[in-house]
Amino acid sequence: MRSLIQGGAIAAMVLMLATPGGAAEPVTRIDVYVTPYFAAAEAPDGTPTVAVGETFNALLASNRREDILAARDLVDRQPDKVTPMTMMVLAIRLYDVGLRDDAVFWFYAAKGRYITLASVIDIDAAGLAEVNAAMGAFVQLAGPVINGYAFCDVDRQQAAHAVSIDWVEAHPYAVVFMDRLPARPGDREANLAAAIADLRANAAKESAYLADPKNLSDLKAQRQENEMDAKFCW
Repeated sequence: MRSLIQGGAIAAMVLMLATPGGAAEPVTRIDVYVTPYFAAAEAPDGTPTVAVGETFNALLASNRREDILAARDLVDRQPDKVTPMTMMVLAIRLYDVGLRDDAVFWFYAAKGRYITLASVIDIDAAGLAEVNAAMGAFVQLAGPVINGYAFCDVDRQQAAHAVSIDWVEAHPYAVVFMDRLPARPGDREANLAAAIADLRANAAKESAYLADPKNLSDLKAQRQENEMDAKFCW
């Protein structure tokens, strides 16, 4: 699963373009189930099940935009302590209430936070296999929807991606420095810095790929073929 989390723009676009076909209808919510953290409501007006922590559960399960924004503000107030799963659920719920630009940012930030965690902490030795599987599921299931919207405007997508990396670097996840969690070989600070450098390198590759007029033209053609604009660019 870790390789899926670490995939760059090309992998993201493959997932995005693999969205099942059918009549193009606007995708207004992210209907996914990721044990044990999130289960979308069965009906559009229903209430999702959220289990990311007492501080956030009720807010993120609400269908009120102001509650989702309150959850976002809580993340902003304690950025070093929030789990990447919480940030993934926040991204999903921001999308659900129509705050899709915010959803893109927090989805990318959640991925970045997990990548830094997995680059410093020995995930298997730390007993975090469930977390690894859940993050892979979030990327695979929610990613096509969030990227489906993000790539409506490539320039805006690129800006969101870059800012998300800045956020991850400015707010290192406190868990990576916990002595009780076994680390990968090497110095934790150095491994964290290397992970951030990798995020930036992958972003640069993404930018270079999208800067090629042929690649951009191919992307737009594939989106048109899959009716992606009708589904996401509304």
